[in-house]
Amino acid sequence: MPTDHALRAWVESVAAYTKPDHIHYCDGSEAERDMLVERMCADGTLLPLQEETHPRSYLHRSNPNDVARTEHLTFISTAEKKAAGPTNNWLSTEEAERRVWPLFLNCMKGRTMYVVPYLMGPAGSPHSRVGVELTDSPYVVANLRIMTRMGAVAMDAFHEADDFVRGIHSLGDLSPERRYIVHFPESATIWSIGSGYGGNALLSKKCHALRIASAQARREGWLAEHMLIVGVTDPQGAKHYIAAAFPSACGKTNLAMLIPALPGWKIETVGDDICWMHIGEDGRLWAINPEAGMFGVAPGTGPKTNPNAMQALQHDVIFTNVALRSDGTPWWEGKGPLRPLEVLQDWRGEAWNAAVDTPAAHPNSRFTVGLHQCPSVTGSFEDPRGVPISAILFGGRRASVVPLVYEARNWAHGVYVGASMVSETTAAATGAVGVPRHDPMAMLPFCGYNMGDYFGHWLAIGRKLRQPPKIFHVNWFRTDEAGKFLWPGFGSNIRVLDWIIRRVQGTGKARETAIGRLPSEGDLNLAGLELSRDTVEQLFAVDPKAWLAEANRTVDFLGQFRAQLPSALLNEHQLLLARLTRTMV
Repeated sequence: MPTDHALRAWVESVAAYTKPDHIHYCDGSEAERDMLVERMCADGTLLPLQEETHPRSYLHRSNPNDVARTEHLTFISTAEKKAAGPTNNWLSTEEAERRVWPLFLNCMKGRTMYVVPYLMGPAGSPHSRVGVELTDSPYVVANLRIMTRMGAVAMDAFHEADDFVRGIHSLGDLSPERRYIVHFPESATIWSIGSGYGGNALLSKKCHALRIASAQARREGWLAEHMLIVGVTDPQGAKHYIAAAFPSACGKTNLAMLIPALPGWKIETVGDDICWMHIGEDGRLWAINPEAGMFGVAPGTGPKTNPNAMQALQHDVIFTNVALRSDGTPWWEGKGPLRPLEVLQDWRGEAWNAAVDTPAAHPNSRFTVGLHQCPSVTGSFEDPRGVPISAILFGGRRASVVPLVYEARNWAHGVYVGASMVSETTAAATGAVGVPRHDPMAMLPFCGYNMGDYFGHWLAIGRKLRQPPKIFHVNWFRTDEAGKFLWPGFGSNIRVLDWIIRRVQGTGKARETAIGRLPSEGDLNLAGLELSRDTVEQLFAVDPKAWLAEANRTVDFLGQFRAQLPSALLNEHQLLLARLTRTMV
């Protein structure tokens, strides 16, 4: 290795500019992994955790100015601004070469350049893609080894000499003033400098699997989406697969690894974050998970919220920016109780106890773990064909307005529901938390081209499907006047999936409302839940005035796409306004 001439020539040209002291071609072997871990433990990049309780597991502390995706420093670079659209930060290719490329000059001096070939998707799948990241961060290499099928398996998957996504990453000097993440969808290239944080530095993830892949998918007729994939088997043995789009830190991983609160149901995890969907010969959408691991949010993950994830985190994990207990075990808010007055090290390495008025773990602290370690993962995760999708869910954090679940009337209406989705911001990205913002299909930070064209692509895919999935919107986060969640969530979300599956099968009952179809009274299984009638009414309340205000905000958001906005979405918007107006007469 390497055997590919185009790869070798590219590596040599980048090395001539970045000037690393050494070049190491990664093979993904255990010996290589042990060598990297030994070096990182020696220089403090990794801290070994308690070997008896967390074997082969480590803690990494990132620079305090580098703890989340930096969306304001993330760019789409195309020849014409219209191709990137109004929701992306745009750099012309000439400006990127003038402003960003000089930052890479000699940036790897004194360091090793790691050449990391990786495969996105199951080995042998016609839908899998190869990428290569050049990085001077061994921490990135260790994470890529978990998150992708890395090394020799990727080299074996090279189909054409020039057919791979090229990513160049350097820590640089970690200065926010010299931090850029630039995507070139027209040449399938990524530049990232000045950050070591996962979403900015693990170029296989959001950068390749969404921003670059979404543009490739538009050209080639498939979908690259920010979605989990889960298999749901009912008590009668019927299995359906669901894809669900939620913004980061809004419960995707918890839903993907759900332990059902209703007897007889089974959940199978296929993916927790990213979904590539292709049209099958049978006219259905078939999905693969391009990733091999999870880069999950630690705070809020615990034995009650996600026992499957907790079981996966028992060994071979890289934790980032969590707290460290005195016994060498990791801790974060939501993991479990601490002893009274227990002193531990916070995510910065400073002394912390419960009297300190700041979180011990960073709110966006993470774990990186192989998906195969999750008890709910089965063979479909590695199936080269993918799995057939019966339903697509859109959802975010909404304290009010949006009901627990509703169904779109048809594919075009479902695309409008996804395009108009609003969610309250979380700590997964820099900036204020809890601010409602439009996040269409949970793809606002990740779409690699004009989102007006993206909506049109969704509509075009729908026209080609003989058996399109039904589309739903869910909201687990509605609250009462005191700010308390109305819905218990977690394992009880199977009750909503139950109704969704029955709607797919044609047996679930629904009532028409202005916004879509809600469960008929009594058709959502609430047995065993101590929910008052008033609480249930609040969960499913549809306030026409509030929805008119929502619609006005939606048309302002969609209006920025101008000529790129499909007329079908404007038509769906007018139909919604007409239905809302009729309910107020």
